Amino acid sequence: MLTTRTALFAALSVAAALTLSSCASTSPAADSSPSASSATTAFGTADVTFAQMMIPHHEQAVEMSDDLLAKDGIEQDVVDLAADIKAAQEPEIAQLQAWLTEWDAEEDAMSGMDHSAGSDGMMSAEDMTMLQDASGTEASILFLQQMTLHHEGAVAMAQLEINDGDNPDAIALATAIVETQTAEIAVMAELLETL
Repeated sequence: MLTTRTALFAALSVAAALTLSSCASTSPAADSSPSASSATTAFGTADVTFAQMMIPHHEQAVEMSDDLLAKDGIEQDVVDLAADIKAAQEPEIAQLQAWLTEWDAEEDAMSGMDHSAGSDGMMSAEDMTMLQDASGTEASILFLQQMTLHHEGAVAMAQLEINDGDNPDAIALATAIVETQTAEIAVMAELLETL
């Protein structure tokens, strides 16, 4: 299982890197003609909402991963997964923040939203405390269960961007999120069966 998981994450890492590098290479500075500039910076309400919602979502996933990585006695495959999630989502946060700056949109416009319903996969303060307080196998199981719900919420948000977005780079990132996090959900289901 470890070999399959390692190969899967290697392939997903390459896909994510290619997606992010293609986003960077299509910046207006790459082609200074007015038509090219307007084509690469085109965006709509769905793109802004996607970035505003995905930033705190990714930040929470990084926080959850950090909480798990700070613990001793965690199954190595779960540690590796948490490290992979953190490594993938931190550069995506930076890209989303850069887009909001470019689009002259506020990053924290979604901060007042109530995530308690859980439809977006966000963990409540209680959920986060439970993960922080857990140890050993209990922490591994809780992390995998919570991160599965978290990823399902991210996939749903990314799918909205794919369906409704205008910015091709944001749509490409959303597509990469759907692919990567769907694959990670499958890995987490396998890991849960082993604990």
